[in-house]
Amino acid sequence: MSYRTSFGCLALGLLLSPALAGDSPVKLAVFDFELEDATPAAALLGKATSTAASMDNVTRAARDALAASGRYTLVDVGKADAKPALERALHHCDGCEAAIARSLGADESLIGIVSRATQTDYYVAIMIRDAHTGKIVDEQEANFAGGEEGWASGVRMLIKHQILASPP
Repeated sequence: MSYRTSFGCLALGLLLSPALAGDSPVKLAVFDFELEDATPAAALLGKATSTAASMDNVTRAARDALAASGRYTLVDVGKADAKPALERALHHCDGCEAAIARSLGADESLIGIVSRATQTDYYVAIMIRDAHTGKIVDEQEANFAGGEEGWASGVRMLIKHQILASPP
């Protein structure tokens, strides 16, 4: 890459940066990612076959990618005491995460679900809502192959190539 091309890309990146464009980053409440385990093994055992540590890694990867983008300022969701948030069941509460996010001072909420279909096939779904209206702002989904050690990477890819690739 030439100096001229590098400088041009850098200048374009600076122009598109929310902080430099006059837009302040959106305050985003990123709730813990949730798991839906539909594998035959989970059905046989009557419980999820994945570890809590894997879901913690997924959540951490999402928060890191979103914070590093400059588009978002993350709001601490550790103080959320609503039952669906504590039980990692926000995707079943019909948008209640928006009100929880608003009570935490956020402008938008994000919930994410890892749906495990088989031991090596999973889906990641991310939904962002306006915390004031409850309206869905962005909703993205992707299918990935690989074991649970790769889920965090799949989430980063979805965020990078679909969530952050779309205009704010």
